[in-house]
Amino acid sequence: MSKKVVCFGEIMLRLSPPGYLRFEQAHSFDVVYGGGEANVAVSLANYGVDACFVTKVPANPVGRAAINEMRRYGVDTRFMQEGGERLGIYFLEKGASQRPSKVVYDRKLSAISQAQKKDFDWQTIFSGADWFHFTGITPALGDNVAEAVREACTAAKAAGLTVSCDLNFRKNLWSGEKAGKVMATFMPHVDVCIANEEDAEKVFGIRAADSDITGGVLSHEGYKAVAGQLKERFGFQVVAITLRGSISASDNNWAAMLYKDGEYHVSRNYPVHIVDRVGGGDAFAAGLIYTFLNGYGDKDALEFAAAASCLKHSIEGDANHVTVDEVKTLMAGEASGRVRR
Repeated sequence: MSKKVVCFGEIMLRLSPPGYLRFEQAHSFDVVYGGGEANVAVSLANYGVDACFVTKVPANPVGRAAINEMRRYGVDTRFMQEGGERLGIYFLEKGASQRPSKVVYDRKLSAISQAQKKDFDWQTIFSGADWFHFTGITPALGDNVAEAVREACTAAKAAGLTVSCDLNFRKNLWSGEKAGKVMATFMPHVDVCIANEEDAEKVFGIRAADSDITGGVLSHEGYKAVAGQLKERFGFQVVAITLRGSISASDNNWAAMLYKDGEYHVSRNYPVHIVDRVGGGDAFAAGLIYTFLNGYGDKDALEFAAAASCLKHSIEGDANHVTVDEVKTLMAGEASGRVRR
């Protein structure tokens, strides 16, 4: 019987100039739908997991297009509510070489930002579920949305679900000070904490020693200490941190670490040439959820998640459209990219 995972968050309309054009050069935009938790749901559906995405979208053709996009990839959309003002939009200009990517948000008064606790019947939503996933983006959308997240976390634990949270700090949505205060109230419900190389510092003030994020220098020992402090402060069962070594907008080193039961694991490092980096962390989170649900050992779970996320960097759009077999092939060392006939 397939495991069921519930993801709660915002789905947005992404508009990007074709290729590597700058905003000022664009005469058209490519359309993609995505968002942190939505991307996780799509990845899990690709892996054969019963993935359910919960959100609120406007009751208009654009909102229905977002629902249909999730259905297209096999995600359960029964609990995607309709109502509110509009679908949030973000504009993405893809960077290259030494020119960074640029994001412009247009999400004020989005449907999910106007959602209330009463919009979601968590007892019904969590019926038969095994896992609940959310990110730090969702409660940042407003105090009312944070209350909905809090109610979801409480209901998930009462129903016996495993709860995962990707800290996903967004400075354009709230300050580090507010993020730390609000996110700390959710952490007692969280079993699996996921972060990137700077989230723990931005949200909880826990900094990795001997690391220079902008310079691409990341200390494994420093991040082991970060994971240990997160575990000590909040009592997580698992702490996982992605480690992006930025060389340029086009090339990164990609790895991750995992801390559980007093043991640290660091994944293989992948030098990646980037097609689209958006959603890399979501692909990692989905890989962890999939492997833990299917009984992988800690080291294999980490390697699967890191390999899945590595592959995401080669795929246009927000979501990771790969199969379990493709991830396992990369895990096994077949990384040359040779044509498969």
